[in-house]
Parts: sequence; structure tokens; C-alpha cells
Amino acid sequence: MNTIDLGIPSVRPQHASPSSNLLGTRSFPEAARDELGDATQRENLRTATATIQSKRASAVREVRDWQKLRNAGSALKWQVTDHLPELLEQLEESVTAAGGVVHWARDAEEAGEIVARLALERGAEEVLKVKSMATQEIGLNETLAHAGIRAVESDLAELIVQLADDTPSHILVPAIHRNRAEIREIFLAAMPDLDESITDDPGELAEASRRFLREKFLDMPGSVAISGANFAVAETGTMVVVESEGNGRMCLTLPKTLISVVGIEKIVPTFEDLEVFLQLLPRSSTGERMNPYTTLFTGVTEGDGPEEFHLVLLDNGRSAVLEDPEGRSALHCIRCSACLNVCPVYARTGGHAYGSTYPGPIGAILSPQMTGMNGPDDPSTSLPYASSLCGACYDVCPVKIDIPKILVHLRAEDVDGRRDTRGQFRSRWDITMKGASSLMSSPAAYDKAVRSAGPLTKLLPGANIGKLPGIVPLVPGWTDHRDLPKPGPSFRSWWDAREKDRSHDAGGDGPRGEEQA
Repeated sequence: MNTIDLGIPSVRPQHASPSSNLLGTRSFPEAARDELGDATQRENLRTATATIQSKRASAVREVRDWQKLRNAGSALKWQVTDHLPELLEQLEESVTAAGGVVHWARDAEEAGEIVARLALERGAEEVLKVKSMATQEIGLNETLAHAGIRAVESDLAELIVQLADDTPSHILVPAIHRNRAEIREIFLAAMPDLDESITDDPGELAEASRRFLREKFLDMPGSVAISGANFAVAETGTMVVVESEGNGRMCLTLPKTLISVVGIEKIVPTFEDLEVFLQLLPRSSTGERMNPYTTLFTGVTEGDGPEEFHLVLLDNGRSAVLEDPEGRSALHCIRCSACLNVCPVYARTGGHAYGSTYPGPIGAILSPQMTGMNGPDDPSTSLPYASSLCGACYDVCPVKIDIPKILVHLRAEDVDGRRDTRGQFRSRWDITMKGASSLMSSPAAYDKAVRSAGPLTKLLPGANIGKLPGIVPLVPGWTDHRDLPKPGPSFRSWWDAREKDRSHDAGGDGPRGEEQA
């Protein structure tokens, strides 16, 4: 794998700002325990993810060269990570030549200050926003509110989350944890002019949000809108935004000033490369052949669209991810959310348990690298363990990010870091694993242990093994939330008994065999 020259060899890349929405306040197991108690949320997640999975599978089956498309997408993303400094400079030149202005933000604070300053200079008291993971990551709404500017989300799901004073729980469907009845109550509480006779019919709810937002679109003092971008083309300076509702296109064309906050990893080298990603993304995300609205814009054009365009290129820990050869492919993510929809852990806990703007399997590898893992008490340190390592996420990833491999890599980094702090083999887990290693290295010892497990567990009450913190102090937590079946006879015990029975039967079959002959 190539070594990347970041252009700053004497300075170690900094991690994301502590104020970023990438770090929870609790470890994943602690937060997940609470989320698992919400039966309504679990049902909402089960229904929604199953539906999206089915649609994606149908859309992918239509493409005979799907695996070749995945290979092409992966190769293009590796090209970007291998040449990111040059591509960023090329993007800046292209955007500037097209009449735009490029701003560089090292972290969340710088990005927020740039956007707030631009909005204040134009007299904006309210700004419209297109759904953007980057602006959620840097807490832009809160930064703008502190500056006296109200941000209004124009995406339906983001609007639901905002009106409920909630946080997103899914990359593609931020309000996936809410059902129709809950959304109706949210709208009634937040929209004073809404008719109380409204039902929870999706059509009626969509119409209510449409009326609410149209007033915002047509009355924007200062006329400023804020977006992200799915892709940024280095060759031409073109920004690409894909969405399903049309709100994005209105935000990108109606205001006088457009500000786009884009992570530095969103670059694609050439306009031709969009051919690959605009096939991969819609099928992997919404299960569609193409997105209903695909908007491409390049700089400013007199008499057409915004009069000013500002591009804020955001680092906020991405250079720190790029520094790790084993983990940098996490930056290849195109935010399709396919990994979330197949993850058995996410389907039960939801996105809030991850404590980050980026939930699910991709968040479990991206957030810890962006923030850094700083010891066992750091919530980010628990995220690489929020996985069963089943591999379903890798199977569906459109750009072939090997998420399970990176999860294991990050777990190893955590273990090595703790060993460096306290010395070798001093924790209960270290002792347990060292004992297991010795046991499994000796066939005789392993056979003896397995043969004795069955008889010993018969002494325990009940049909299954319950909680064992007192009996097995080295492995607390393994049986806290599940019952284990009592082990039966070992394979060798079963085989010995089988051979003994066969030998016995063979000894008594002689006369009968002669009769049959």
C-alpha cells in the first residue's frame, strides 16, 4: 500500500474537535442497554431496515456487472486517498476558476465560524439547510443559533428530528426511529397553524411539511442556504447533491448565497467518475435505479442560481484517519447506509446508542479514528466492539470497505494501548485469553476440559446456564443478558460412545448376517 504524503511531515494530523458530534457521553454497551428497552423503536427499526434491504436487493439484481461496479468504485476511492493533497488543490483551482470561493477548515470550530460569519455579513437571520452529515458532525445548527441565526432543515426526516428536538439515528433516514403516530404529534406541537384533524396518513403529513417549508423557501431574509455534497469533482469544481424530495434543488437554486460544507474525502477525480458512483449510490441507499433529484452545479452563473458560492472544505480528523494505512479506507464511504440496514446490532439498538453523527458499522470504524481512542473510559473506544463481525456490512458495501477487518484492527490498537499502559497480561481478560491459549494448544488438556464440562454443568439448576459472575469471575458479562444452553457430550465423547455401540452391534450380528446371505 502506498505511503501518503500529507504535506505536513513535521506535524501530526489532529483529531476532530471535542465539540464535534462524534463522541457520545456513554460507552456503547451502556447506551445500547437503554435503547434495547424501547420496544416501539425496535419495531420501527425492524420494519424500516427490512423494507430497505428488500428494495436494495431487487435493484442490485438488475445489474449484471454489479461486482465490477463495486470494484471500480473501490479503485476510484483508493485513487482519491492515494492522491488526496493534489486533488484538493485541483478542486480549489477549479472552484475558484468557476467563480466560487474556497475556505479551508481544520476542525468543527473553524468551519462553524466561517459559515456563521458569511451568513451574518449577508444579514441572514434564518438559513435553509439541505440534509448534510458534515453540518451535523460539526454542530452547525447550534453554532448558528449562538450567533443569532436560525437554521431550518428542509429535508422531511431532518425536519421531524429538528421539530422534536431530537437527533438523527440513521444516515439515510434520520427519523427512522419514529413512526407515523409520533410524527403526527410532533407536527401538531410544532406547527401552530396545523389543523388538529390531521391523521397519521403519510400523504397528509407530507403535505403539512410541504406547506410549512414552502413559506420558508419563498421568504428568506438574507437569502442564504447551506448544503453538503455527495461528491465534489476535482477536474471541474462541480458539486453533486442527490436527494428524493426536491427540497435540495430549491435550496441550491433559489438563494442568493449558497454555502456548501464538504468533507475533504468527498472528492472524485474526474466528471467521468460520476458514472460509477451515480449507479452505486441510489441502488445501495434507497434501492432505486437513480435518485429522483440529482443536482450538479459548478461555481456561479450570471442570471442562473445563486450569485455567490462558498465551499468550506472540512478536515476535522479526516487527515488523522488518512494517516493509518489499515483504517484509511473508512474515508471511502459514500454514505449509502447499506451497512446499517443489514447490521444485526444496529437493527436492535438504533443509531443513538453509538453517540455519533455516524452510527452503525461505518460509524464504529470512522468515529473512533476521527476522535482518537483515549483509554477504556473514552466512549469511542467501545465502538469497535459494537459488532458481531458477521461480515454482512462488507458484503453490501458499494465501495468494498472491509469493515470487519478495520474493526479487528481498532480492537487490536485498543488492546495494545492498554497493555502499554499497565504491562502485559494483568487484566481478567488477558488472564482468560492466556489460559484459553494454553488450553487450546494442548489437545489432551482441551479434550479433558471439554469432556468434563457436561457433567459439571449438570450441577447447575435449570435447563440453561444463567448469570455467572460469581461462579466464573474471569468472564463477567458473557451471561448477563442471555442464557447459554448447557453443553452436551463433547464430539470425542460422542464418537467414542458411537464406536463402542457399533462394535457391540457388530459382535452380535454374525448369525443374522449369515441368514441374510
